[in-house]
This record gives sequence, structure tokens and C-alpha cells, in this order.
Amino acid sequence: MSLYIEEIKKDPIIRKFSLYGLLKNLKFFEPYLIIYLLSFNISLLNIGFLYSIREIIIYIFEVPSGIIADHYGKKNELMMCFLFYIASFLLFFIGSSFYLFTIAMIFYGLGEAFRSGTHKSMILTYLEKKNWFSYKTFVYGRTRSYSLIGSSISSFLSIILIIALPATRWIFLITTLPYIADFLLILSYPDDLNEKQVTQIRVVDFIKLSKDNLIDIFKQKFLLKIVLSSSTYDGIFKTIKDYIQPILLVLIAVESEKTVKVILGILYGLFFLFSSLASRNVYKLRNIFDASKLMNYSFLIQSIGLLFIALSIQLKNIPMGIAMFFILYVIKDARRPIFVDFSSDYMTKTQRATVLSIESQVRSFFIIIMAPFIGYISDNLGISTAFLILSLLAFFLTAILKFKTS
Repeated sequence: MSLYIEEIKKDPIIRKFSLYGLLKNLKFFEPYLIIYLLSFNISLLNIGFLYSIREIIIYIFEVPSGIIADHYGKKNELMMCFLFYIASFLLFFIGSSFYLFTIAMIFYGLGEAFRSGTHKSMILTYLEKKNWFSYKTFVYGRTRSYSLIGSSISSFLSIILIIALPATRWIFLITTLPYIADFLLILSYPDDLNEKQVTQIRVVDFIKLSKDNLIDIFKQKFLLKIVLSSSTYDGIFKTIKDYIQPILLVLIAVESEKTVKVILGILYGLFFLFSSLASRNVYKLRNIFDASKLMNYSFLIQSIGLLFIALSIQLKNIPMGIAMFFILYVIKDARRPIFVDFSSDYMTKTQRATVLSIESQVRSFFIIIMAPFIGYISDNLGISTAFLILSLLAFFLTAILKFKTS
């Protein structure tokens, strides 16, 4: 086994997969996005609507994007998604109103929809061709760890940028550079990873294929449960992951907002660094524990973590709140490779891109509802109340989506 792992580590295409993830996650604006939007007097409710608009676009285009990838080429679709991302960053750079930020979020949502599931499907296809499919947890965990290393590097570099640049908006312009590099990297992928199944497809055929794929997947109850567990878990996390920004802005008594931004850059860097280590090594845990148990325990930990964040806000206990966010980030990124491994055992090769797209679509639907709701609760009843409500919801979902274990 160790010989195969060493061979996988040295494989040039696997290295490209890893570099893709690293470049993709160089989003220098990430530790400051909510604070940036708040600086334009946009309420948490309206920020919730912006997140919701992004997810609506993902929801609308998610399944069609998976089928487009299967039929027009995964490589072609990935290159298109990076053009959408770059357009989004440019709009954030020039924008100053809710309406321009809405258009920026629409382009960002298109980028997410056309990317999600496609690259994972390419990785699985490549592993099959190399007869390495049984190492999918190791490979996906490793490539994801590079993505998280990218996020960590991005967060630490953002500290330098936030100090050196004349205004926060310039960070969005700088972020276009690694995305241009990723576009060129994908262009260099071998053509056999494009996997065009047909060159022409009529609209009526497209609709029929979409319906048939969805029906097949929804008939598989256990696979559907795995998808729901992953999508709702990730949906909760994505709804609250950046709330550490307004929480620290309120709780840390400093005169300069720039000081808070420096602290946030350091925290995000550490979150992603340890998340990378967790993602890289989770395959070892998978060799000891059943995937269903790991899925169950991680959902329970999220529920408890949200409860303690609510408590930390009430008590103004900053270390407790930071520690809970740290745990949620690490567990979330350790859970993702487990989901990919677990779900891939229950779907066919032709279903992969579509299943992963459906998982992302359900997650988007969840965020569409929850992001404005949590924003409204935060504005009117306080952020601690919002986290308490999410904690109760997470406990409920933990119970109904629990997998039977041996």
C-alpha cells in the first residue's frame, strides 16, 4: 500500500490537482468579506440576502452544470467557471452598493455552480484510469489539504495586503491573479479528462437526461441520506462560518478596525492550516472507524460547537468562541473527504458529477433559506440567539440523519 501512496504522491496529474486547489483558495478577501460589506452600511439581513442570492444561482444551475460537464467536457466547464469568478471579483472591486454587490454575487454563484462536483469527478475518473480508485480517500484528502493550505497562505498574506493596500477593495483585484493562473493550469490538463460523452444534445434530450438521472438517484434512499447529511451539515457551516468577523468586531475593544482585520487574518490562517492537516490525515481515521460513525459524530460535534459559540457571545468569552470556530472549521474539512469516499461507494460512474451537483444544490437551498433568516435574527435578537437556533436545528438534523452503525 505504501508503494502505491508514494507513486500517487509523485504523479504529475495528482500534483496538478493539488495545485489547482491551492490556487482556487487564494481568496485574499475571505477573512474580511462581511466587514467589507458592513462598511457600506449593509445590514446583516441584507448580507444574508447577498449570500442567499449567490446560493439561488448555484441552486438553479447546479444540476444542469453537472450534466453539461458530463456532456460538453469537464475541463471546458472548469475554465468557464473561472471567468465567472474573475468577473465577480472585479465587480466587488468597483462596487459600493447593494445592487452592484448583488451582480457580483450572481457571477460568484455561477462560478461555484460550474465548478462544484466537476473537479472531484475528474479526480475520481483519473483514479479509475490509473487503478487507484481504492485510494480515493487518501487522494481527495491530500488534494483538499492543498486547497486548505491555499486558504491558510491566503489568510496570512491578506494581513500584509490589508496593511499595505490603500483600501480593502484592492484585495479583490489582487485575487484575480491566482484565478487567472488556475484558468491556465486547467487549460494544461490532459484532454482525456475532458470526458465529452456527446458533441451535440438537443434541449429535449437534455431535460429528459436530467429527469432520468434525478429519478435514479432519488430511488437510492441510502445515497440520498448521505447527500442530505453532507449538504445540511455544510449548509449550516457556510451560513455561519464568517460570523466570526462581526463577533470579533463587537467583542474586541480596539480603536482601529485594522487591528481586528489583522487578528482575523491570523485566525483564518490558523483555522485553514489545521484544517489542511485534518483533511490530509483523515484517511488514517477512516481506516480505523466506519464512515457512517464519522459522519454521525461530526454532526453531533457541530451541534455542540454552535451551542458553545452562542454561550461564548453571551458571556463575552472570546477564547471560547474562537476555540469553537476552530473546531468547526477543522471538523468540517475533515468530514468532506469522508463524504466523497462514502458516497462514491453507492453511485455509478455516470452519476458522479450529477450526484455531487445535487449535494451542492441541496446545500444551496438550505443556505437560501437560512442566511437571510440568521441575518434577521442577528440584527433584531442578537447573534447569540441566531447561533442558539442553529444549534437546536443541528441537533434535530443529527437525530434524523443518523446512520446505523455496526
